[in-house]
Amino acid sequence: MTTLFGKGLRKSIASFGDPRALAAAIACITISGFSISLSFPLLSLVMESRGETETLIGLNTATAGFAALFAAPFAAPLAGRLGATPLLITAILTCAICLMLLPFTPTWAWFPIRFVFTMAATFTFVIAEFWINSSADESRRGVIMGVYASMLSAGFAAGPAVLAITGSDGIAPFIVGIAAFVLSTIPVWIARDVAPAVHDAPTQKFIAFLWIAPAATLAAFVFGAVEQTSFAFLALFGLRSGLAEYQSALLLTMMGIGNLMFQIPLGLLADRYNRALLLFGCSLVGVAGMIALPIAIAAPLVAYAVVVVWGGITGGLYTIGLTHLGSRFRGIDLASANAMFVMMYALGMIVGPAIGGVSMQTYGPKGLAWFLAALFAGYAVIAAWRGVTRPTKPAA
Repeated sequence: MTTLFGKGLRKSIASFGDPRALAAAIACITISGFSISLSFPLLSLVMESRGETETLIGLNTATAGFAALFAAPFAAPLAGRLGATPLLITAILTCAICLMLLPFTPTWAWFPIRFVFTMAATFTFVIAEFWINSSADESRRGVIMGVYASMLSAGFAAGPAVLAITGSDGIAPFIVGIAAFVLSTIPVWIARDVAPAVHDAPTQKFIAFLWIAPAATLAAFVFGAVEQTSFAFLALFGLRSGLAEYQSALLLTMMGIGNLMFQIPLGLLADRYNRALLLFGCSLVGVAGMIALPIAIAAPLVAYAVVVVWGGITGGLYTIGLTHLGSRFRGIDLASANAMFVMMYALGMIVGPAIGGVSMQTYGPKGLAWFLAALFAGYAVIAAWRGVTRPTKPAA
């Protein structure tokens, strides 16, 4: 089985085409994910050390979500006007400059700086995802998206780990983030002549991509809501359910491990089976996991197993959703669809933690699980409907 899996993965990577394009897109998004996951806790810790209130820290963090919502619709038009490579390099260097400014500016200036930083990061995500999606061969698109999602997860996991080593005092963590952004421009520049062309105007209005491909775009919303709600409250869920602090923190670690383990296998499945029905299956696992977790939490090892499977398979909403978009659209339409995907993810980042926090405060730890189960159940209805009415069978 392992040999077959390895052969399938090697064949999929080989079918991508020019390896420079794959390296550019994946390196860019991995390093960007790392720098973003480094900056979120770093800025909160530095603001706390400056004596800022939790409310101000929360408002500054929320700035990122609103900046992503604002920036996403402009990504495809800018790529069409400037070109994918110039926009990508400009966005990456803008992120680096913003990180460079933060240690030397007062806290009030962090709001506009963070807004610009997140706008540039949004352009990076949209163009990198467009690049890898447009370059992938249709018969192997799913596994390529699985590799992409796994590397993105690795990048997100690395940020807090580096912060644990450097600490939040001084400029060392900022220098690491700046260096990571600058380094990511190297593979992008090397692959500049194989970057996807973005011509003409989209055939649809931007908002139309929401209902043209609802299974994919709403998958991004659900994934963004679940991921950010879990980051914010899953450890607290463990604490309030009777786990020790270190046991509660491990719930998030298990979620990350699941994400790394499952994305490539799910991508392989997406290359063989109806993608909308696979999204339906992922959402059912999401429901089942949130029903099981409040019961399993009494036995930490069982709870960890539940979270590994739940986190890994529901992470397929992102991987399979991107794969679905790549099979539906081409050119600037694909860039616009990717922008809508990122925008819905950002909206989920804002909505999920807000409702999850209220649910947990009102009904206790079970309230958080009930909210996430209800979110998955609502999405399951949409995915099942699309799977039946508009099959998305991959190319043979």
